[in-house]
Amino acid sequence: MMARPFSTAELMACVVSRALRDGEVALTGAVNMIPVSGCRLAQLTHAPSLTFIHGGSGGVNSQLAPLTASSCDAESLRAEARLSLQEIVALACRGRVDVFFGGGIQIDQHGNCNMVCVGPWHAPRFRGPGSLGLPYTSQAGRTIIYTTAHTPRTFVPRVDFMSGVGYLDGGASRAQAGPPGGGPSLVVSNLAVLDFEPETRRLRVCSLHPGVEAAEVKRQTGFPLVMPDPIPSTPAPTPMELRLLRRLDPRGLLRRLA
Repeated sequence: MMARPFSTAELMACVVSRALRDGEVALTGAVNMIPVSGCRLAQLTHAPSLTFIHGGSGGVNSQLAPLTASSCDAESLRAEARLSLQEIVALACRGRVDVFFGGGIQIDQHGNCNMVCVGPWHAPRFRGPGSLGLPYTSQAGRTIIYTTAHTPRTFVPRVDFMSGVGYLDGGASRAQAGPPGGGPSLVVSNLAVLDFEPETRRLRVCSLHPGVEAAEVKRQTGFPLVMPDPIPSTPAPTPMELRLLRRLDPRGLLRRLA
């Protein structure tokens, strides 16, 4: 197979960018190279009035070039404004965040995310960093989940600890529980783009990244996925998207990430 002219992380950033709409408010977490690149790319193309907030520093519409590895980097304060943690929480709890970006050490078949522990919480086999901003998934208009580790250890049938609310047990369970946010809309991994089947709220494959086979995605997922037939290929970055991304990321962080 010929080498691709783009990295997987650059492709994921383009997928994120295309999912954003002009005028929306997006909130990213701490390790946010992919979502923040997607936000900046969207601002430079089809969504100039998009607003994005660094969850780590509170920077609003940071003019990041070169791209940094974390939203806690002081460079993210080269921004239009800075919000305190209290102001970010207030925005989210008042329903003013349209898109929240999250991930997890575990993601289950209904989009619930875990950042706390693997195994029983009182005697974990592995301890994560904590829930961090994932509770915002219950408040945001929609959540885009992303991960560069599409493996059975990450994609599990049921999370061991629910840090971020997806569609709970599937079906109408989230609607019956009553959180105000809209739930996860998209999962972007290093292998595929996925969404949720409307009735069961189970993860469904939307597209496979170039060079990835359906069998690999099945093998690297710890539960059965909804698999349409045929499954399209994720559209590659356009020359303009790639040129803009590399202008934002001259040090090649995305190319080294995945």
